Amino acid sequence: MSEAAFRVEMPDIAQRPLEQPGGTLDWVGMSEIHQPITLRDSGGVRELQARVQVFVDLADPHAKGIHMSRLYLALDEHATTRCLTPSGLRLLLASLHGSHRGLSNRAFVQFSFDYALRQAALLSDNAGWSSYPVVVRGTWENGEAVLELGLEVLYSSTCPCSAALARQLIQEAFARDFGGDAEVSVEDVSRWLGTEQGIVATPHSQRSVAKVLVKLSDTGDEFPVARFVDVIEDALGTPVQTAVKREDEQEFALRNGQNLMFCEDASRKLKSALNASEGVSDFWVRIEHHESLHAHNAVSVFTKGVEAGYLPIP
Repeated sequence: MSEAAFRVEMPDIAQRPLEQPGGTLDWVGMSEIHQPITLRDSGGVRELQARVQVFVDLADPHAKGIHMSRLYLALDEHATTRCLTPSGLRLLLASLHGSHRGLSNRAFVQFSFDYALRQAALLSDNAGWSSYPVVVRGTWENGEAVLELGLEVLYSSTCPCSAALARQLIQEAFARDFGGDAEVSVEDVSRWLGTEQGIVATPHSQRSVAKVLVKLSDTGDEFPVARFVDVIEDALGTPVQTAVKREDEQEFALRNGQNLMFCEDASRKLKSALNASEGVSDFWVRIEHHESLHAHNAVSVFTKGVEAGYLPIP
């Protein structure tokens, strides 16, 4: 008898229904899938290494489980045949949902990657690379796709209270050193201001981060990562730098001194900028100032505040 005659169909345990209803599950799927992708943004198409999560719900209480290989194969087919664009992501979500027709009503996928931008120095002719953690995610429900873009931007924040206290100490030092003089020349004051005895105190600054998630209402056929980096950095005014010469560092100090802000100030600047941005139907933002004075962080959270929108959960 031939070998083929002895072959039997391989068991598929996931196809066997439960004897009793087992209840539904919100999401079932996979995370930490390492997948090369190409992303289309305003700068063209770029190749990236993404970490992916992909899920469907288990809406049939009699089903033992989902078919995870179908999710993986749909993701791989998408990544190897088309760019990650809004239209492409909608096709992927429809494919994920269709792969579990009868079992699932919803689908979800998230791509996480580092996005590099070449940034010019503030004054010198140098440039360097800034890296931004980015997520692109989509949710399919009731035949509609919701697309979201998230990113993190680092910036510097100088404490207004600390600046005021430092100025007071400088005033006291000036009164102590020059209070007995009937007249003080501009040259003497200028020389004094350039000494450590003159600038006796400096305000504390800290590296800070804006974590932004936006719901996209009109994306065209590209994900506007670079545009939102510009929106956030322009609103905050003091993004961290890459290549820095002395003239760049001095300009950075000037911008910090002219842009003092608590986390509440940073939040209001960014909220105003996002409200004015096109293509955004909702947003959630968490501002963190990683204090150099304290061992803890100062945090602010806000949303756009639309009906049935993002919840202001930290």
